[in-house]
Amino acid sequence: MTPDRFDDFADVTNPNRRADACWCLSHRLGAREIEELGAGDREQAMRRLCERADPPGVVAYLDGEPVGWCNIGARADIPRLVHSRVIRPIDDVPVWSIVCVVVRAGHRRQGVTTPLIQGAVDYASSRGAPAVEAYPVDPEGRMDTTMAFVGTRPMFEKAGFRVVGATDALASRMPRIVMRRTL
Repeated sequence: MTPDRFDDFADVTNPNRRADACWCLSHRLGAREIEELGAGDREQAMRRLCERADPPGVVAYLDGEPVGWCNIGARADIPRLVHSRVIRPIDDVPVWSIVCVVVRAGHRRQGVTTPLIQGAVDYASSRGAPAVEAYPVDPEGRMDTTMAFVGTRPMFEKAGFRVVGATDALASRMPRIVMRRTL
C-alpha cells in the first residue's frame, strides 16, 4: 500500500472515513501514541506509515475495485508484537507478521482471502523476509468475521501456512496459534 493507494485501503477498512476508526494502527503504534494522536490525526498517522520504505500492508483488488487489506510487516517493526508477553517469538528467525486481514463487506466468501494472503507473502518475500507468521484463532466452529480479524487456522492453511507453536493470547475467547510459511 503506497500513498497513491491510500484511498483504496480506506475504502476497505473505513469506507465512511470515521476519524475515530482504528485505521489499522493498533499494532503499528503504541497505545499512548494513538491516544495522543486523538481521533482526528489517525488517518494522517497511517498515511505517514505508507510513506515508509516498507509500507504496512497490501490491498487486494477484484475487477479493479479494492476489496481486501492485509496488515503485514517485519515483526521487529510492529511494536505491539515486539513488546508482547503473550505472542512471543518462537525462535530467532526475523519473520514478517500478518496482524490483520479485512475483506470488504459484499466480497466475503468469494475467494478473496487466499489470494490476499498470498499477495502479502509475495510482498514480504520481495523485501527479503525469510518467513511469514500469522497468529490466528483456532476456532471450534463459526466465529464472527464481520470486520477486521486475525484470521483462522483453515484460512492460513489454504495459503500454505503450518502450525509451529502456540501463544498465550486469546481472541474472541479462542486460543491463538503461531502459523508460519517459510519462503
